[in-house]
Parts: sequence; C-alpha cells; structure tokens
Amino acid sequence: MSTDARAAALRKLHKPGEPFVIPNPWDFGSARILEGLGFKALATTSSGFALTLGRRDYGVTQEEALTHGGAIASAVDIPVIADLENGFGLTPEAAAETIARACKTELAGGSIEDSTGDKTSPVIDDDALAVARIEAAADAIKNSGRDFVLTARAEAFLYGIGELDKVIARLNAFAEAGADVLYAPGLPDMDAVGAVCKGVSKPVNILILGQLAQHSLADFAEAGAARLSIGGGLAWSAYGTLGAARGMLSEGRFDMLSANRDGAKKIAAFLKE
Repeated sequence: MSTDARAAALRKLHKPGEPFVIPNPWDFGSARILEGLGFKALATTSSGFALTLGRRDYGVTQEEALTHGGAIASAVDIPVIADLENGFGLTPEAAAETIARACKTELAGGSIEDSTGDKTSPVIDDDALAVARIEAAADAIKNSGRDFVLTARAEAFLYGIGELDKVIARLNAFAEAGADVLYAPGLPDMDAVGAVCKGVSKPVNILILGQLAQHSLADFAEAGAARLSIGGGLAWSAYGTLGAARGMLSEGRFDMLSANRDGAKKIAAFLKE
C-alpha cells in the first residue's frame, strides 16, 4: 500500500467501543512476526528500541527514532505508528520538525507526548505550550500534503501526578488542536479508562499497563476504547528471558534453551527469505 493508503487503513481501525490491539515491535524480526500473527497495525516503542541499543528509554536521538520507525514501516505491509517521544524538543517548532520528517517516511502515523525529560518536572505545565506543540505538529501534516495519523499523549498519570479532570481537559484541547487519536498512558483503573473515553471527542488509545492487564478486550470495548497498545511490554518480556542465561554460569545448565523451542519454530514461519 501507498503511505496514504496505510494511513487511511489505520484511521478506519479506530472505532470507539470496538478496540483493536496494536502491539509494539522493537526490530525487523518482531515486526514481521507480529504482522504474520495477524495484527492489522503496529506501533514502535521508544523503550523497546532503546533496549536494542543498550540504552534506557529516552536514550535515542530524533535521527535514530525516525530511521528506526521508517525502517520498521518498510519491513511490513501494514500501517506503522512511530513513538516520537516529546518530538525531541519542547518547542512547537521541534514537534513540527519531527512530524514533518516522519511524514517523509513510510510511517502511517506518529505520537507526540507532553513529557519534558526533566525528572523534577516531568510534564509540561503550561497548557498553552502543550497545545501549541500539537497544533504545530498538525500543521506540519497539512503542509506535507499527505495523510498521517497524529496521536497526542498526556503523560501525567505515567509519572504518578495525574488528575483525571485536568488530563481529560488537556486531551480535549489536543483534539481541538488537530490530534486524531488521544492517549493518556498510565491510567490506574477501568473507571479512569471509561471516564477518559467518555470525556473526550476523539478515539482513545489505552496502554495495557499495571492493573489494566487484568482486564479483557471486552472490558475495554465496554469502556469505549478504540485502540489498545502494549508499549515496551513485549520487548522487555522477550529480553527478560535472557535472565535464564544465568543458569549456564551458576549451575552449568542449558535446559532453558528448549523452553520456547516449539513457539520459536512456529513464529519462524513469518520471517522473510
């Protein structure tokens, strides 16, 4: 599909009350396997990608993130959204530049968050600045001449400082500024999920994290979600299996190598020649 066709297909997937699962690959292999398993769209993960480079989250550059996202998009035949962190800068110009560059790749969409990268003040306090950054990103898409699905993220809950009414108000302001999808990662429970989905004017992405992992797709559908993402969960789970290698050193055992052999054989079928 063309880039615009991928973006159009991605838009059609967003139906409040009929959520689709968008998993987060971290490299070519995981992207192709997830596509082969039948997922209709994918999203990159900043923490998962940083992990492949031996770094912590927010440890990649704009250039690295855009190159990675574009490469993942070119490796599969389904729409891919890029996690573009805070746009690699706190100004509207930085957000616009990042999105403009993303529009020149095969990506079908991307997200911009209101985080600062400053642990003492992790989220942009200035409402006007937060909104101006999304407005600038939306304008960059218009100027690109192509379709591109913009997700705007309000990060307060992820840092334990979220106030539901304020987060909903910011998300609605992001929608007015031109965001296509709204996202408040770190919501504590299904009541909060329902309040966000019912309180905003655009489709909502929910991050499956913490207590929310105990709920089913049907629960999120009832709450009104349109999209469910996993973030770095799959990447960290996959890399977590490397911890089994300690047994080789401490006990001289190798039986853990066969633990997932059957599953590995099945997913290998999705890799390209």
